[in-house]
Amino acid sequence: MSYIKRTLENKIIELSKEYSCLILVGPRQVGKSTMLRHLMEGTNRREVSLDDMTERKMAQTDPALFLELHPAPLLIDEVQYAPELFSYIKIKIDNGADPGDYWLTGSRAFKLMELAQESLAGRAAILHMSALSQSELYGDSSTTPLTISISSITDRKTHLTPANPAEIYKRIWKGAMPGHRSGRYTDRDVFYSSYIQTYIDRDVSDMIPGVDKLLYADLIRAAACRAGQMLNIHDIAQDVGVSDDTAKRWLAVLEKSAIIFYLRPYSNNLLKRTVKTPKMYFFDTGLVAYLTKYSSPEILMNGAINGAILENYIVTEIRKTYLNSAKECLMHYYRDKECNEIDMVFESDGELHPLEIKKSTNPGTELVGAFKILDKASVPRGTGAIVCLREEFSAIDRQHLILPVWMI
Repeated sequence: MSYIKRTLENKIIELSKEYSCLILVGPRQVGKSTMLRHLMEGTNRREVSLDDMTERKMAQTDPALFLELHPAPLLIDEVQYAPELFSYIKIKIDNGADPGDYWLTGSRAFKLMELAQESLAGRAAILHMSALSQSELYGDSSTTPLTISISSITDRKTHLTPANPAEIYKRIWKGAMPGHRSGRYTDRDVFYSSYIQTYIDRDVSDMIPGVDKLLYADLIRAAACRAGQMLNIHDIAQDVGVSDDTAKRWLAVLEKSAIIFYLRPYSNNLLKRTVKTPKMYFFDTGLVAYLTKYSSPEILMNGAINGAILENYIVTEIRKTYLNSAKECLMHYYRDKECNEIDMVFESDGELHPLEIKKSTNPGTELVGAFKILDKASVPRGTGAIVCLREEFSAIDRQHLILPVWMI
């Protein structure tokens, strides 16, 4: 087993020199604690996990004593289990805590964000961590947020490893979870099975008391079958055998746990006929491939969800390039009532950049036809791209690039 260097490391070191409290959120088992422990080596920072029920009870019932017994600099893992700590950490900061004194982690992004906004607004740096990125697994972990320009994409080539279509689907199928990809847990199916069981037993059961665990597992599978597609709560509910309201509430828990996320449709006052339904994506395609029972990358590459899971992979990888640089990315998709569609639109430097995603090595120029719809928007349209399985970087013209998946 070997440690895989994370892009966020430099940002954490940098921010710990400025903020007394740093909060790292992300799905369960994406390597938050492992990375922070790596950064703690050779320092006097201590660690305490609130997965330990004794420590959790003390943090909940006597947070002042907890912080006295565990002096700074301190890493508190799974801190969402003791919301009572936040107001006491605020007092420590207001009384002059040193930069970097408190590192907090948790696997419930929404809960931690709420707690931070209530007690630590303006006092804590909040970072989001996802599963391993392409650059962390197949490059030098130093890539920057994706920008659609010839110069920036040409630079990315020097940091990443080329891949043909078969290799891309192998990456999709294997997933990006550190526990599996580092070699610690070699059996992929057992790893993901245990992941789902642990998630339901620990997180879901806590957030939905009395939940039917088998039905909730069915909901995750039904959602995975629709990854990369427009959300249809009714169809998911029917597959599971629960009401639409129950499916909606259960999906909200998946989102709060950062297992899924949504792209909202792009719209403004000048584009009035756009749809309102979001598209749903999973944070890890290996989890999707496991849940949808694809037993090999080759079968997945030719399976019914090959296009949707490729889109899921590309969207998550673009998102990671921003999360790993602690930058916000305004990501959307476009679809209107005339069925004009753009797979992804992201806003950067005051421009809209449309992306079309295709499982093709030789995409046609007609694929960029919908991009001109964005000319009606109030934000100017910048360079767009077709992201596809082509192995070499190319272009239709200066405004429309052809971007290989491995270069994200």
